[in-house]
Amino acid sequence: MGLPGLNRRQLLAGVGGLTVAGSLGFAALGTGADALASSARTRVRYWNLFSGGDGANQVAMVDAFRTAHPDVAVKASTLTWGGPYYTKLAMAAAGNRAPDLAVMHQGRVPGFAPGRLLDPWDMDLLTKYGVKEADFNPVLWQRGIVDGKLYALPLDIHVQLNFYRKDVCEKAGLLDADGKLPSAGSTDEWFEILKSAKKQLRNGVQTLGLHANDQNFAWWFFVAFYQQLGGSYFNDDQTDVTFDTDKATQVLEFFRKHVTDGYVTVGAADGEAFIAGSPFTWEGNWSVPYFNGEKVGYGAQPLPPVFGTPATHAESHSFVLPHQSDRGGAANEGAHMLAAYMIKHATAWAGGGHVPAYLPTFEDPAYLKLSPQSEYSKPAMEHPATEPHIWFAGSTGILAQRIGPVVAASNLGSAKPDAAARRMKSGLEQLLAMKNPMDGRTAAQELKGAGA
Repeated sequence: MGLPGLNRRQLLAGVGGLTVAGSLGFAALGTGADALASSARTRVRYWNLFSGGDGANQVAMVDAFRTAHPDVAVKASTLTWGGPYYTKLAMAAAGNRAPDLAVMHQGRVPGFAPGRLLDPWDMDLLTKYGVKEADFNPVLWQRGIVDGKLYALPLDIHVQLNFYRKDVCEKAGLLDADGKLPSAGSTDEWFEILKSAKKQLRNGVQTLGLHANDQNFAWWFFVAFYQQLGGSYFNDDQTDVTFDTDKATQVLEFFRKHVTDGYVTVGAADGEAFIAGSPFTWEGNWSVPYFNGEKVGYGAQPLPPVFGTPATHAESHSFVLPHQSDRGGAANEGAHMLAAYMIKHATAWAGGGHVPAYLPTFEDPAYLKLSPQSEYSKPAMEHPATEPHIWFAGSTGILAQRIGPVVAASNLGSAKPDAAARRMKSGLEQLLAMKNPMDGRTAAQELKGAGA
């Protein structure tokens, strides 16, 4: 998800929080840059948003596919991560210039007008290439279905984690007999852990990297802990806001206490601070290659279940079929073949920290040797906290852009938690009344149309 040596917070800092450094427009990947000029029987155009470590893994996986299937020429192109990617993909689909295959965050699927800008997967072709529903987490699979058809074929889930340094935690007496950090079951237990760890630090070293002033991380963390409390956002018909301001206030007060009690240094480079000796940081699992490269002895677990019910924020990279008026034939079959291959060879992808969506991967001996993936992958898969399944949600979507800054304002003390919770509810009410620019319908209208 990012360049080597950089964490997601730094990447989001560029150009309005949406641009990945060094990835402007297209960048050809792998040895197949001239694939469309080859004489292969089938040619597949594939767009993704992976750069840095993720991009390197994609190169290896696509090149392995080319070796295994020399009759399929893949033109793989990386576009700018975030908003620019989705804008270009929507324009290409609307203008009948779409690639044969693309990657999309699963949370963005409802807003992409399935049936207009996305084509459904051919279940017979997926079965032909060895991909079937039974091999996926049922919740993850169902989130890709709209109006009874599969539009998002999951490659992974990527989650927010509590990374902890074993050297500091061992000195503080926090590790169990297996050298792992027991999960805190309450806010009091969590702050006791932080208090014990802080005693081992020299002055000026923060205890926890919270990304307190980052709107995306602020929103992702809120989703996790709000779901631990059983909080909801909208009713089933998506006609009314059910957001619980009391539960939201609890979460915001929990975040704010990290700052007021001196465990968090606002504006710190959290990933770098962890490398330098900070005992804890909350980061996405894409930080695993970065931390491994720095030779730090550490562990990683889902965000602590301080409100009693385990839940950690999760999104999913999924494969989609951007709309083509003439979709079908060899290129369409090649797209199904390529997606199936990468899903079934997910151990290579998991090396970047992501949790594979394809459940048989968990039985692969090579996957079981990965560390710290073995510590967090199964519990993260079993307790994912996802954004509401609605058109304005999803990675870097309008929901995060509107609500994330309110959470960050509470973190920083410029808004009191209870007032921020009320602002969040008001923002959700405004979003629910908005029309999706992709199809001109509100969330309720889209839901009613999908069920018709």
